[in-house]
Amino acid sequence: MSSGMDEVILAESTNILLPAMYDVVWSAVVLIPIAIFFFKYLMPKMTAILDERAEKIEGGLEKAAQAQAEADAARSERDAELVAARQEAGRIREEANGEGNEIVAEAKNKAQAEAQRIVENAHRQIEAERQQAVTSLRADIGSLATDLASRIVGESLADDARQSRVIDRFLAELDETSANGATPVASVAETEK
Repeated sequence: MSSGMDEVILAESTNILLPAMYDVVWSAVVLIPIAIFFFKYLMPKMTAILDERAEKIEGGLEKAAQAQAEADAARSERDAELVAARQEAGRIREEANGEGNEIVAEAKNKAQAEAQRIVENAHRQIEAERQQAVTSLRADIGSLATDLASRIVGESLADDARQSRVIDRFLAELDETSANGATPVASVAETEK
């Protein structure tokens, strides 16, 4: 039973948390070459890959920031152009309104001038027709007055000079009496006697 006891004593003298010495040695023999390989070959490649990736990310962030700055600049430029275009459109609209008002005013002036010309032509035509009517009436009234005076007086007014004097006197009296309201036939008959 002593061998069982020796094992228990031996087991009590060793710590459970510490591995046996041969385990430590063999673990070191295996881990040291792996660590050397890892730090010598894999770690620089991993570092290079990570650095490259970090550079790509930083480059991408810089490109994104640059693209954002360009987009902001383009947006502000577009906004400025839009404001300028709106101002230009407003100016053009105002010019067009001004030109339209000028055209309307010019058309009104032309229409008024044309209307005045038409009215003046109408007045001239009316005056010419009135003169023609007066001349025609004078001739008709003159011949009627001559006939009437010949009948009243009883003598012929075939003499042109006498006829002309009678007609002129009759028309003059007609003008005077038309203003006074009397009849000129009696006075012509009295003058001829």
